[in-house]
Amino acid sequence: MPVQFVYLIVAVIFETFGTACLKASNEFTKLWPSLGVIIGFAGAFYFLALTLRYMPIGVVYAIWSGLGIVLITLIGLFFFKQSLDAAAYIGIGLIIMGVIVINMFSSSTH
Repeated sequence: MPVQFVYLIVAVIFETFGTACLKASNEFTKLWPSLGVIIGFAGAFYFLALTLRYMPIGVVYAIWSGLGIVLITLIGLFFFKQSLDAAAYIGIGLIIMGVIVINMFSSSTH
C-alpha cells in the first residue's frame, strides 16, 4: 500500500476517534474524552499534513472527510444508539460512491 494511503487511513482513524470523543465529552465536561478530542484531532491533522506531501488537498480532503463521515456514522449507530432516516443512508451511500470513484478513476491519488 502506498505511503500516502497509510497516512490518510491513520488520519481518518484519529479524526474518527476525536469526533467520537467529542460526543462522549459531554460538551467538554468529562476529562478523558476531552483529552481524547485533543489527541484525536492533533493526530488527524498531523497525518493529514503528511498525506498532503503526495496528493492534492482537494482529493485528500474528499477522501478524509468521506471516510470519516461513514465511520463516525457507524460509531453513532452502534455506540451512541443514534438512528438515521432513509435520506441520510442514501446521502452516505453517495459519499461512499464518491470516494470509490476518486480512488478508482482519479490519477490524483497516485
